[in-house]
Amino acid sequence: MAEILQKDGTWAFDGDTIRIVPGRERGVHLLRQTLGELAVPLTAVAGIAFEPGRKGGRLRLRPRDGADPLAQAVRGRLPDGADPYQLAVEPGRTGVAEYLVDEVRNALLLEQVPEGPTDRYLLPGPAVPLSVGAGDGTVSFDGEWVRLEWNWMTEEGKKSAGTRTFPVADIQAVEWLPSHGLENGYLRFVLVKGATKAPPKHDPHAIELYGFKKDPLMALVAAAVLARLPHPSGAGAAGRPTPVKTLPPGAPDTDGAPSAPASDHDALLRRLRELGELHQGGILTADEFAAAKQAVLKRF
Repeated sequence: MAEILQKDGTWAFDGDTIRIVPGRERGVHLLRQTLGELAVPLTAVAGIAFEPGRKGGRLRLRPRDGADPLAQAVRGRLPDGADPYQLAVEPGRTGVAEYLVDEVRNALLLEQVPEGPTDRYLLPGPAVPLSVGAGDGTVSFDGEWVRLEWNWMTEEGKKSAGTRTFPVADIQAVEWLPSHGLENGYLRFVLVKGATKAPPKHDPHAIELYGFKKDPLMALVAAAVLARLPHPSGAGAAGRPTPVKTLPPGAPDTDGAPSAPASDHDALLRRLRELGELHQGGILTADEFAAAKQAVLKRF
């Protein structure tokens, strides 16, 4: 197992899953602490990197497009400190971070995990029930129903519509945009019936955000709702995944081991050389080397 423990959090990789646990130290972003532990299957990973800096560095995990409803909701618009797929690495621990990156990359190569988009959510999304108060209202979601309640900052015409409650089945889309500069953000629910082009300030199905501390938590609500809507690929609703055999591009769908396309042969040969060097260096035992080599050879 590859594992790195930091004040900012802990990442551990067991060969199949990357477990991301946020730190509990002061300064760890509220969104990450509220979201809690993430179990990211290897099949949901598009890439991983370590970026060294003057004071340690930063680990970054890149999920495949469409694999995680939270990543789908935020689209890279979270600040670094709030992003659960980033980890601040302290000085003196860069070697451990680089080792974890190598382990994940090697596993991605051996398992031939594609970098392209998925046709279903591979993560379940934030746990429910959720309730967040920010901007001009409070949104609550229990997994089936969304409830919007207004506060003293709500525009009068919008507040006069009263509390809004609607089921997931009535939602066509969810939009989340953080505030930026002088521009306010919002969380908006686009309903199948009753959709409006009104700005969030006047939209009875939107919470307007002003850039306060709890604003990013609205992204968790957006992700929890998205996880229960049909996947953007149109393959069906998330939460009811069916097993899918993942093959390299151009490989035949057979019961035996699929062959890698010619363009992958160079990468596989490089991997064989790397395995041989790890074995000669004493990092891999004879049994581990034999098993890893056999897995690579099956790709030819």
